[in-house]
Amino acid sequence: QVQLVESGGGLVQAGGSLRLSCAASGRTFGTYAMGWFRQAPGKEREFVARISRGGSTDYADSVKGRVTISRDNAKNTVYLQMNNLKPEDTAVYYCAADFVGGSYYSARSYYSWGQGTQVTVSS
Repeated sequence: QVQLVESGGGLVQAGGSLRLSCAASGRTFGTYAMGWFRQAPGKEREFVARISRGGSTDYADSVKGRVTISRDNAKNTVYLQMNNLKPEDTAVYYCAADFVGGSYYSARSYYSWGQGTQVTVSS
């Protein structure tokens, strides 16, 4: 199992930017894909972005063009750069690893999770 620790959340005004980080440990970082999900109060955890071992990326339609996922294998860290933030981006953001099969877009397909970091966007 991979251990994950997120950081970088906070309060930002609409239109602002944040960069989230997720530090991983426990297995060789470059050997597995990573994902970011988010969960707003009263809603299910939803897919935001993922990056493969080779660096291929995929994004939810709701964030495409505003969000960039990247990884630094030397630092065992995956990043989520979020620009032009909107109030509807307010949620707890989680990173995920250890894909166990099924859809890459489903939270049920990942075994390892961080504790989450709160992102709040004010209007």
